[in-house]
Amino acid sequence: MMQKRWRQKPLRQSGAAILAAMLTVTLVATFASAALWQQYRSIEVETAERARVQSGWILTGALDWARLILREDARAGGADYLAEPWAVPLNEARLSSFLAVDKNATDTEREAFLSGQVSDLQARLNVANLIDGSTLSEPGLLGFARLFDLLGLPSQQLTTMASQLLLASQATPQASSAPPLMPQRVDQLVWLGLSPEVLAALTPYITLLPQRTPVNLNTASAEVIYASTPGLDLSVAQKLVAARERSHFKTLEEATLQIGAPAGQFDQARHAVASRFFEVRGSLRLDQMVVQERSVLQREGLVVRTLWRERGIAGGAMTAAAVRP
Repeated sequence: MMQKRWRQKPLRQSGAAILAAMLTVTLVATFASAALWQQYRSIEVETAERARVQSGWILTGALDWARLILREDARAGGADYLAEPWAVPLNEARLSSFLAVDKNATDTEREAFLSGQVSDLQARLNVANLIDGSTLSEPGLLGFARLFDLLGLPSQQLTTMASQLLLASQATPQASSAPPLMPQRVDQLVWLGLSPEVLAALTPYITLLPQRTPVNLNTASAEVIYASTPGLDLSVAQKLVAARERSHFKTLEEATLQIGAPAGQFDQARHAVASRFFEVRGSLRLDQMVVQERSVLQREGLVVRTLWRERGIAGGAMTAAAVRP
C-alpha cells in the first residue's frame, strides 16, 4: 500500500509542472500579442500622421498656386470669364514622385493624385444682398423670390430666412433675447429656417459672402442671371449665356446689346463683368485616403487673401484649417 502511494506522488508533480508550463506559455503568448498590437497601432498612427502632414503641405501648395494664378489674372486686368486660366480645372495628376524624401525609400511607389478647381462665387446670388444696412433690401428680396419661384420652392422659407438674417445682423451683446446665429457658410443657412431639402435645391445657385456683391454676367448660370434681373425672361438669359461662349462681355453695355435689351437692363448695382470672390476646391488621393479642401479667396487688386479654409476626409466632416493672409 505504501509503495502504491509512493508511485502516485511523482505523477501528481508531473501534472502540476505541465499545467504551470502551459500557463507560462499562455502568458508569454498574451504579452507578445499585446506588444505586437501596440507596435501595429503605433505604426498605423505614425503613418496616418505622416499622410496628414503630407496632404496638408500639398493642398497648401495647391492653394498658393491658385492664388498666384488669380493674382496674375488681376495683373492682366479686364473681365473675368470662363475661358481664362483660373477657370480651367486641374484633372487628377500623379504626384507620388514628390512625396518621397529619400528616392531609395520603399514608399516611393505610394499612389498620390491631386485635382482641383477654381470657381467664381460671384456667379451666384449672394445671401448678403438680402441686407442693406439695417433693413431688408427690396432688390435682393426680389432676386431671391424669382429664384425660389423658378425652382418651385416655398416662398415662406425665403421670408423666414430674410427676417432671421436681419435679426442676426442686428444682434448685439446687450440684446435681451437670444438672436439667431449669423451663418458663415451656405450649409449653415438651416440656422435661419431653411429646410435641408430647400437648401439642397438652392446650393448650386447661392453663396454667402462677407459683403454685398453683383452677379458676374460672364460666369453666372442662366438661372442666376434670370433671378438677378427684373423683367428678364429665362429664355433671354439662356441666349445671353450662349452669346458669351462665342465672346465674353467686356462691359455691361456689350451684354445689353447682345440680347437687344433696353438700356439699363443690366446695372452696376446688380451686375458686373469681373469678380473679387473665388472658391478653390482641392482633392488629394493618397493611397486609399482622399483628403478634400475648400477655400474662399478675396481678391482686391493684386492682393489675394484667404478668408477661410476647411479640410476633411472624403465622406467625413470638414474641419477648419489655419488661415493666413
